[in-house]
Amino acid sequence: MRLFTPKARQLIGVDVSSTSVKMVEVQRQQGVFHLTAYGMERLPPGQVVEKSIVDTESIGETISRLSRRHKFTSKNAATAVSGSAVITKIIDMEARLNDTEREAQIRLDAEQYIPYPLAEVNMDFEVLGPSPLSDDMVQVLLAASRSENVEQRVDALAFGGFATKVMDIESYAIERAFQLIVDSVPHQPEVVALVDIGHTQTTLYIAKDGEFVYSREQLFGGIQLTEAIQSRYGLNDEEAYINKREQTLPEDYRGEVLMPFVESLIQQITRSLQFYFSSSQHTNVDHIMLCGGTAAIPDLATIIEQKLGTPVSIANPFTNMTIAPQIDARQLAADAPSLMAACGLALRSFD
Repeated sequence: MRLFTPKARQLIGVDVSSTSVKMVEVQRQQGVFHLTAYGMERLPPGQVVEKSIVDTESIGETISRLSRRHKFTSKNAATAVSGSAVITKIIDMEARLNDTEREAQIRLDAEQYIPYPLAEVNMDFEVLGPSPLSDDMVQVLLAASRSENVEQRVDALAFGGFATKVMDIESYAIERAFQLIVDSVPHQPEVVALVDIGHTQTTLYIAKDGEFVYSREQLFGGIQLTEAIQSRYGLNDEEAYINKREQTLPEDYRGEVLMPFVESLIQQITRSLQFYFSSSQHTNVDHIMLCGGTAAIPDLATIIEQKLGTPVSIANPFTNMTIAPQIDARQLAADAPSLMAACGLALRSFD
């Protein structure tokens, strides 16, 4: 299984995170992307730990249920390994080499780039373009992941009745979805910070002219808010999740629980931005976009905008798409920020 496998017919984007499985199907109709179907289902704790799938059969059953419920038209899938499970490196190689010679050369030199035995690794490469070093050289992106990370996902999809045709990298899938919507941001900002607020991790991506140029991960996410709700109101994990999502918590929730969490989140974002500023010529960003499940908290964008003084919006990768009539537009708007990776994977159908 290669990591940049070419497209193979219609693909369903399948994103398996630590808390849920998300699936998206996108088709192209008269030159316009069309969201045909999507589905997501929450996973019980422990099925995915630190982005590693523990129970492939249970994940497969979830995928199968989603497939039946939402009537996806294909059994071919694109999925992804997380960035922390992938080694990527840009190397300079002779332009005259063909792909077979290039692969042989990479394998010969692999121990320079990959700290694992080649037998334990899935590896792929892609030529990016001319090298600044010489006209006779090209830059090549090398990506490698431990085989177990790839095989867990392939096995889970197989249990769910799907054939994995594309194995991508999560951050690349998110970037692909981001590029669909960045031109819709008011005032055409040059530098955009995309903040992906996940369950246990928040990732800052900096995009310059639509291309990701920087990323930074921090161990902070929605789990902190869920645990605070559990502690204050004596709820279990599932009850805390449902009450948070349906906004049915007591009146003191906003002041006593939500606002302290938001303050901590703003500190994390500010810290990540400072790391970026210290390593670049920029001292500010023009726009902040939020994605991930936690981004759906009501008023979160408004609060962050007021605190940081930078325009903030919520990412919706389907903004410029037509939507199938059976899809609940209101529910989609709530779910959209957490569907960036799944949408970006579904777009591999059109490579």
